[in-house]
Amino acid sequence: MKEISVQELKEKIDNGEDFQLIDVREDFEYEMSNLGGVLIPLGGILIEAEQIAKDKPVIIQCRSGKRSAAAIMQLEQQFGFTNLYNLQGGILAWAQEIDPSLDVY
Repeated sequence: MKEISVQELKEKIDNGEDFQLIDVREDFEYEMSNLGGVLIPLGGILIEAEQIAKDKPVIIQCRSGKRSAAAIMQLEQQFGFTNLYNLQGGILAWAQEIDPSLDVY
């Protein structure tokens, strides 16, 4: 599985690179804090797969990196995605290394 660090994600955002960010946490988690990605909770990831781009890098994130890894495995197995990256450490790593003001639990 391909992974990306929070520093690499911040560089992509700062450089205005073309990619898609998918957040696979639940609604209440997303409402508490998010990085501006498209919310597709893990339970619905296969149903909502048509929302996920195949023509550019897609970074999947969750709280810690476990649910996003599960989402990537499902999407690669079911639909043959080859452009997915797991955000290492999820939003917890983002809050710790990039934006300490972010509300996390």
